[in-house]
Amino acid sequence: MAALEGLRALRRLCGVALFLSQLYVLSGRGSLMTTKHSQPQSTFGKSLTSTSTNTPYFKIAESTEIPSYVTKCPSNGLCSRLPPDCMTCNTNYSCIYGKPATFDCKVKPYVHCLDQNNHEQENFTINMTCQFCWQLATTDYVCTNSTNCMTVSCPRQRYNATCTVRDHIHCLGNRVFPKMLYCNWTGGYKWSTALALSITLGGFGADRFYLGQWREGLGKLFSFGGLGIWTLIDVLLIGVGYVGPADGSLYI
Repeated sequence: MAALEGLRALRRLCGVALFLSQLYVLSGRGSLMTTKHSQPQSTFGKSLTSTSTNTPYFKIAESTEIPSYVTKCPSNGLCSRLPPDCMTCNTNYSCIYGKPATFDCKVKPYVHCLDQNNHEQENFTINMTCQFCWQLATTDYVCTNSTNCMTVSCPRQRYNATCTVRDHIHCLGNRVFPKMLYCNWTGGYKWSTALALSITLGGFGADRFYLGQWREGLGKLFSFGGLGIWTLIDVLLIGVGYVGPADGSLYI
């Protein structure tokens, strides 16, 4: 009887094991399902990899950048009135200084201009005076200003400035050049105000305080204007412009 019961228990155990194995296979985690689906997936992955690395699906279009000088060039205007940055000219350095000269020019890429008959053209001529850029009049270029030099000094001080030719002016050579200029800047001080303070309140040093010279102002204040002598001298010096602001600037 015991052997029969043990045999029945073994059969039940085998049935449970067989049921669990079938359930595992049907769930897709078994070896059969894995072998069937893993191979196509790996093959598809390899095909994607080889396709993406060797043969791209599309080619990125190259971007065309517009040069920065185009913003300075008016569109559909007269070619002869274009700024120098918009054209390329054959410079003739054998021209006679100070005499009118003619130069052959061509517009740069992306620049469109017209002639007198409103026809688009690329090659044209310009008329200009034969001279280098640093020989132009002071009204034809703009220079940097310095606030670190003394405008009221003897002799007058100079500073190194960087000058740039205006857009509508044509000249030979570099359009940006260095130049020594006299100190010429103002800090907002008025000559009339300084002179009025020197005449009325100069004995108390008001003129010197106004000009930013506080040491001299204290000296005049505690000496009552040098008993009037210092006051008269300052009236003359401020009147002729010899005494100026402490920062070295010019009067307004």
